[in-house]
Amino acid sequence: MTLIKSISGIRGTIGGSTGDTLNPLDIVKFTTAYAQFIRRERKGTSNKIVVGRDARISGEMVKNVVCGTLMGVGYDVIDIGLATTPTTELAVRMSGADGGIIITASHNPRQWNALKLLNSEGEFLTAADGAIVLAIAERENFEYADVDHLGHYIEDHTFDARHIESVLQLKLVDVEAVKKAQFKVCVDTINSVGGVILPKLLDELGVTYTILNGEPTGDFAHNPEPLEKNLQGIMDEMKTGKYDLGIVVDPDVDRLAFICEDGKMFGEEYTLVSVADYVLSKTKGNTVSNLSSTRALRDVTEKHGGTYAAAAVGEVNVTTKMKEVNAVIGGEGNGGVIYPESHYGRDALVGIALFLTSLAAKGCKVSKLRATFPDYQIAKNRIDLTPETDVDAILVKVKEMFAADATAQVNDIDGVKIDFPDKWVHLRKSNTEPIIRVYSEAATMEEADAIGKKLMQVVYDMQ
Repeated sequence: MTLIKSISGIRGTIGGSTGDTLNPLDIVKFTTAYAQFIRRERKGTSNKIVVGRDARISGEMVKNVVCGTLMGVGYDVIDIGLATTPTTELAVRMSGADGGIIITASHNPRQWNALKLLNSEGEFLTAADGAIVLAIAERENFEYADVDHLGHYIEDHTFDARHIESVLQLKLVDVEAVKKAQFKVCVDTINSVGGVILPKLLDELGVTYTILNGEPTGDFAHNPEPLEKNLQGIMDEMKTGKYDLGIVVDPDVDRLAFICEDGKMFGEEYTLVSVADYVLSKTKGNTVSNLSSTRALRDVTEKHGGTYAAAAVGEVNVTTKMKEVNAVIGGEGNGGVIYPESHYGRDALVGIALFLTSLAAKGCKVSKLRATFPDYQIAKNRIDLTPETDVDAILVKVKEMFAADATAQVNDIDGVKIDFPDKWVHLRKSNTEPIIRVYSEAATMEEADAIGKKLMQVVYDMQ
């Protein structure tokens, strides 16, 4: 059983002992701490908190505990029901709420759930703000409202439509061009909220679609992380030749992956690259992705005359850097597109609309579009942590390995990343799972995997 408190929220497996998992008592504790943080530290004025959730089996239980707790603190709750992460983010801003809680464990398996915490802008709390919430939770010096000052419960299911309308109104989304292209797509919504909202978006865009795993039961048909090894079903369906594009989202619809018309992966790293290429062709500016993302974004950015910057892993780190460098597009290599013209959050709906607009303008097959970008191969490996694993010692050892290598640039703002002229490798502790992630990129998968395995062996030797 696991409970992880990080920049990505309060995340854990359901059931088990208090303090070790995401259970009702701990949900009450962290929800109360968040509410007190919003009221005392941010001095919210609307007295409203938005709550949205994905379709996980535990979602209704967690939602009921969260909403009851917020009402007990004295907050009015706007429950938007089954909703994507970006929909909930936008709902905070659209409703003028003081904050929001998204109940989702994103790409984690079915036994996980999480509380993702938002500020009044509908953006994730910074690491510093998150630390304050955790400190309040540890003190457990909680105060609740008396009977005359309890919060009210409000259901509002209008935000899917408002989210879609905001996407269609973006200047770089050409609805008529997409309709004219008459695209046929296959979509895997992994039994969650994508199955609720994506058909509505595609209808508005005039796209013909087949939905796989569309019922939002939360009983995921396969591992929900949108990686090639988990997507054989939709890849096989694409090989029938009936579709122009395959679309895959994760359970909370902030990650997006494409599949070419021939059933081959477009590459989740290239979701952001392709959308950025289109945006930069229309809007000059800079880009940002995290340290574990492909160099192809840097190459595309420089081709258009912009400057690329890297941030630590974690959406709030990327959005913070985007604001610093005035980026016009950014995101993460896991298929997360952040387009400030919409909002500062990963949004698969925005990514789909921009990609389809670009594809309609180019008038080519998806596989040919993929071939226009610099071709890098990225290996994504992981090492399960044990209680005895000393991650800090491992990072020090890795830095020492490359200290005397004149061709290596070492970056330690988030784990350790070693940059070489023709490849890179990044080792870091995950924010969302009890693992160490080892990502590496080179011209070929063999080269990328080799340098990744070299660092993995260092970890194994020290465990």
